Amino acid sequence: MIRCTTRDRANDLARETSPVTGLRPRWIRACLVLAVLLALLPWATGGSAQQRPGPFVDATAESGFDFTHLNGATGELLLPEVIGAGGALFDYDNDGDLDLFAVQGGSLRAGAAPGPAARSRLYRNDRSDGRARFADVTARSGIVAAGYGMGATTGDYDNDGWIDLYVTYLGSNRLFRNNRDGTFSDVTTRSGTDDARWSTSAAFFDYDRDGWLDLYVANYVTFSVEMTRACFAAGSARDYCNPAVYQPATGTLFHNNRDGTFANVSARAGLSRAPARGLGVIAADFNGDGWSDLYVANDGDPNQLWLNQRGTGAFKEDALLTGVAVGRDGRAQGSMGVDLGDADGDGDEDLFVTNLDNEGNAFYRNLGQGLYEERTIEAGLFALGLTGFGTRFVDYDNDGWLDLVVVNGAVRHVSSQAQAGDPYPLKQRSQLFHNQRGRRFDNVTDQAGAAFAPIHVSRGLAAGDLDNDGDVDLVVFNNNGPGRILLNTTTGSHWLGVRVVDGAGRDVLDAQLVLRRPAGTLVRRTHVDGSYGTAGDPRVVVGLGTETTPQSVRVRWPGGRVEDFQGLSVDRYWVLEAGRPPRPMQTGPPR
Repeated sequence: MIRCTTRDRANDLARETSPVTGLRPRWIRACLVLAVLLALLPWATGGSAQQRPGPFVDATAESGFDFTHLNGATGELLLPEVIGAGGALFDYDNDGDLDLFAVQGGSLRAGAAPGPAARSRLYRNDRSDGRARFADVTARSGIVAAGYGMGATTGDYDNDGWIDLYVTYLGSNRLFRNNRDGTFSDVTTRSGTDDARWSTSAAFFDYDRDGWLDLYVANYVTFSVEMTRACFAAGSARDYCNPAVYQPATGTLFHNNRDGTFANVSARAGLSRAPARGLGVIAADFNGDGWSDLYVANDGDPNQLWLNQRGTGAFKEDALLTGVAVGRDGRAQGSMGVDLGDADGDGDEDLFVTNLDNEGNAFYRNLGQGLYEERTIEAGLFALGLTGFGTRFVDYDNDGWLDLVVVNGAVRHVSSQAQAGDPYPLKQRSQLFHNQRGRRFDNVTDQAGAAFAPIHVSRGLAAGDLDNDGDVDLVVFNNNGPGRILLNTTTGSHWLGVRVVDGAGRDVLDAQLVLRRPAGTLVRRTHVDGSYGTAGDPRVVVGLGTETTPQSVRVRWPGGRVEDFQGLSVDRYWVLEAGRPPRPMQTGPPR
């Protein structure tokens, strides 16, 4: 009989090798596999955790967020049913708190009446008693977002100081312009931003550094309901198809013409040469040259890193040589969600990608000079049995180290749930990982309390400070189920909130923030993209632990300009604007 020790010891043994052959002994490999399987058994089977208090509480009901996603499943097992959906957190009314947009699915069959429930919905944050309270203002907003939705992103594309909304669909996408009075106008046709294919995630970013946001849209596969395939699980039962049975699509890059319109420059930029099944996307300066690049998480195809060719308007795909295309075994993975964050505290951002249940997620450590190394096992993040979608680096306890949240949901039937008669047997538990000061992550899901106990078919994950109390809250968008708000209740640590804007008051994306502290240097970046099909809070909350002294923040603006802001008192939000002194952020009185 093989006797294994603790899970931590098994992980340590996994790194031991024979000095002669370089191979792990069989009993060590067996211990590792057994430890992983035992640790994951409750999650893979839908078991419940002990419901003790944790850092998050489920505040869905009390907040008024009453959204339920409908995937329109009729038993045909159509692939789009399991892919959506996400949503967005953004301050559409400029009152200083985050509002919420939830993307709806609906019916896949033409002619089916969607009804009012099968429409995406906008919720206004009417904070009360220091808590987030959401009111459904969809009808008043003028947003008519029917259709089979997938995801959303946000950005001020017309530079008027008000955030606009882009929604992706199975079919034509939509751009909604913020009218600055609580309403939106559908400007898709006029702006030229439609993409009638199957789009998933999207990202606004300024790839040519002209001060106007451009737009990238990830596309998945060529699909229509008439292309239905009969696919089967290992036990010969009907199941959802592998996306490999459908042809991959290419992403779309829209250049902002600075007059309210966009031009499709995908071919000119080189993006049309490499079709792939795109799901997640994030824009950032991956190689430190001052120009924003694109990383696309692909489902079953090698992931892509499109490096910006410095003002030429072209991109070069370089994920393989950079080290972020495939897993450690050299195989392409079924990737869905993505996020960047300085997990090890060395001053550059590391990459995390969520994958299928039989592959495990992937953590790529940034080595500098635009190179990465897959270090999932060493980081304590390797596990099998769960299919990850949305993910975010979040310092949930404000100790200065970025933790990690992953929301999960299968894409093939979970046999135990199917045998138990579950009508939608794809449910899995979400995960919370605590950062052990850059050395590794510990899975603290069992200690996360009742908020992390339920199992759902989770897809999108958005992060942001919903109640403006200085800790980051979570919004989980579930497939064919209710959306959830997980309110952060962590106390005892200090923090600094930062909103970075330009001279016109617009949020600046992809700005780097550096805080030099006695305990070490913290690096953060402003962005709303990443995760899966969602947009998050453009503000940055920096955890300070026990530190209470005023802080100094160095901002590296897109393009390389550097500016220092000093004397920022802690436990409040500050607005940092180029060329002006820092000022406290006005969050407005609670309604």
